[in-house]
Amino acid sequence: MEYFLPIAEVYVSLPLIFTLSLIVGILSGLFGVGGGFLMTPFLIFLGVPPAYAVPNEANNILGTSISGSTTHYLKGTLDYKMGLMIVAGGIVGTLLGIVTFTYFQDIGKINIVISLSYMYILAIIGTMMLVQGVSEIDRARKKIVLKQKLHSHYWIHGLPFRMRFKKSRLYESIFTPIIIGLIVGFIAAIMGVGGAFILVPAMIYIIGMPTKLIPGTSLFVTIFVSAIVTILHAFNYGSIDLILVFILICGSILGVQVGQKIGEKVDSSQFKTILALLLLLVGIAIAYDTFFVEEAIKTTVDNGTKTLGPVSQFVKKLSDEVPVLYGLASLVLALVLGVGAAIIRRQLSNLRKKLMEKSKTKS
Repeated sequence: MEYFLPIAEVYVSLPLIFTLSLIVGILSGLFGVGGGFLMTPFLIFLGVPPAYAVPNEANNILGTSISGSTTHYLKGTLDYKMGLMIVAGGIVGTLLGIVTFTYFQDIGKINIVISLSYMYILAIIGTMMLVQGVSEIDRARKKIVLKQKLHSHYWIHGLPFRMRFKKSRLYESIFTPIIIGLIVGFIAAIMGVGGAFILVPAMIYIIGMPTKLIPGTSLFVTIFVSAIVTILHAFNYGSIDLILVFILICGSILGVQVGQKIGEKVDSSQFKTILALLLLLVGIAIAYDTFFVEEAIKTTVDNGTKTLGPVSQFVKKLSDEVPVLYGLASLVLALVLGVGAAIIRRQLSNLRKKLMEKSKTKS
């Protein structure tokens, strides 16, 4: 079923987008990432222009991150103090990223910049994680135990102003998470991702956080980064399409709840290796699309003869006449769906426990 998006002005298959967002949501819950490193390329492959795919996926990531971090908050697997330090750097990085995005959009090069950014970053990070993940699996199979410190020390660990993070049991310079946040925010603004696909490896290899705290903390950081990206894109370019965002958030939130359950059964070696393979596969697909497909996206729209449905007309009118209210509506939509999904999951979990206890009592 093809549907015309009133803001992005392209035809898309809403059932297909929902299915893809559901799958990406499962991966998001499984790995503690926002999922944008997968969904943004998928939207581009489906015909959504990159300049629209980036902000709309950022809005989707906001919803899934709110849902996921709320669940981790209820479980107590979230380090707020570390997260806020990363957010401090992320805010600055996001603002710098938006400035860069605007420059390349003004000169008409933003599409190629987005594609190349995905290709290189995913290839580099994916390769590094894959090598280390495979090595750990091989050592585990051969039962080789290496005596090593909690994590390797780099120049960044020698920076001043050290602070104790009790939840993670770490003593780090505050500049370590701040610098990481700055890099994550910059990349998130340009690529339409929450930045967690970079943040998760950084938490593992540089910060050295306990694995159980990484998914919740990364999603917590992603809330702030993706919210800023969404606001700036909505107000500056009017590129948020509420219909597309609604479908993306519904699929992703449902998937992230399932992914979190699966993630409880995945060990650290599998965690790193599976994520690395996903990064490499997406990077290869983007490289193929960029260099070997002559015209990856063809969009022909006759705005003069296009008849919009009542919902699309309302969305288009709201976006044109009250852009500030429209931008806020996209944030409220993500907040309501995200928190609502987490609360519903919590209630269902409590109900299941009560039923199990009653069943044991009767038996």
